Amino acid sequence: MSKYYQPEIETASPEEIRKLQDERLVKQVKHVWDNVPYYRKKMEEKGVTPDDIKGVDDLKKLPFLTKADLREAYPYGLLAKPLEDCVRIQSTSGTTGKRVVAFYTQHDVDLWEDCCARAIVAAGGTKEDVCQVSYGYGLFTGGPGLNGGSHKVGCLTLPMSSGNTERQLQFMTDLEATIICCTPSYAAYLAESIHEQGLRDKIKLKAGIFGAEAWSENMRRDVEQKLGIKAYDIYGLTEISGPGVSFECEEQTGMHVNEDHFIAEIIDPETGEVLPEGEKGELVFTSITKEAFPLLRYRTRDICVLSRKKCSCGRTLVKMAKPMGRSDDMLIIRGVNVFPSQIEEVLIEVGGKDITPNYLITIDRVNNTDTFDLDVEMSEEMFSDDIKSVSKVEKDIKDKLRSMLGLGVNVHLVNPKTITRSEGKAKRVIDKRDI
Repeated sequence: MSKYYQPEIETASPEEIRKLQDERLVKQVKHVWDNVPYYRKKMEEKGVTPDDIKGVDDLKKLPFLTKADLREAYPYGLLAKPLEDCVRIQSTSGTTGKRVVAFYTQHDVDLWEDCCARAIVAAGGTKEDVCQVSYGYGLFTGGPGLNGGSHKVGCLTLPMSSGNTERQLQFMTDLEATIICCTPSYAAYLAESIHEQGLRDKIKLKAGIFGAEAWSENMRRDVEQKLGIKAYDIYGLTEISGPGVSFECEEQTGMHVNEDHFIAEIIDPETGEVLPEGEKGELVFTSITKEAFPLLRYRTRDICVLSRKKCSCGRTLVKMAKPMGRSDDMLIIRGVNVFPSQIEEVLIEVGGKDITPNYLITIDRVNNTDTFDLDVEMSEEMFSDDIKSVSKVEKDIKDKLRSMLGLGVNVHLVNPKTITRSEGKAKRVIDKRDI
């Protein structure tokens, strides 16, 4: 492990963690004020100076940053170190013509990889393990982050990247991978392929570290059962660093935030007011050790809850619940707020073995009224069943969704393998109202 790993932080008292956060926040605000004119202007507009920030209790005085700010300041407007001090960029996919680009010094990379190492250790990883990293590499943060974390732990690292499933399975079996890191939808696809090829007895996996997209508890149990593993959640954003901002332990009741590097808040997404522990709202992060791209009070748009309830693993770091949706990805259909994760939960609960985890939501507008269609891929067993059974499953899903959402949904069970598989983030929604 590197000198930055500091596992003792994970079991420090809340008072020790707060003291460290106070010191680092004060230093970070001064760093941003001195080196990021874009954010300094936002502070001046709010009438705030570094002298006003004495610790975490003053965090609420600072202005928020949003993805819109990152696009407006693209590419260098939020950079806090000279380019010659930066060694890497990572980036999200661009949806409005401008990508979000994050910069890293070598120190930033070291800290990020150590955060990912904590996640691997929490999943039971040691230097005896073989860690197969099947997140995308390149500009996407998933592959590089877990790759570096695996090195820090001392695992034999298989830098597979995403895709080429035949090669994935070959290396998984030949080199006896014990930990798999990928998106949950790709984990489900790998499980499907392993079953189809009769490789279940040759798989040595014990744990999976899954993130980068929403997934339900039902999906977790399904993947665990099919792969014979324990599935751990991991959370991160390119804007903040990448995966490893928080990670799940064996208790699987939320993800511990690496509080020596990030301060988490929950706010009311409408008013911006900070909410007390235990209340649901929008997650906001402040980076307190990042040198090159130190975002203060960045609005993630993820909806979740923070809790300091004692954890059986012994870690004292605050936990964030699995995100319950996103305030910006939320679908508003006939005036009702709908999150794709709600759909997935119903499908696995009601459909069981009759359907696969593959589904597609299509929203359209006909005669000024929103239409809501849901294609769900049936299993091979259901495909060979009679039409009455198919109709019953469709009706059960439709009734459950109406009960949960108060909306009528057109549910269609479609043939196996007709919905496009994902080797990265799954495409779950097509909203034709915007086309």
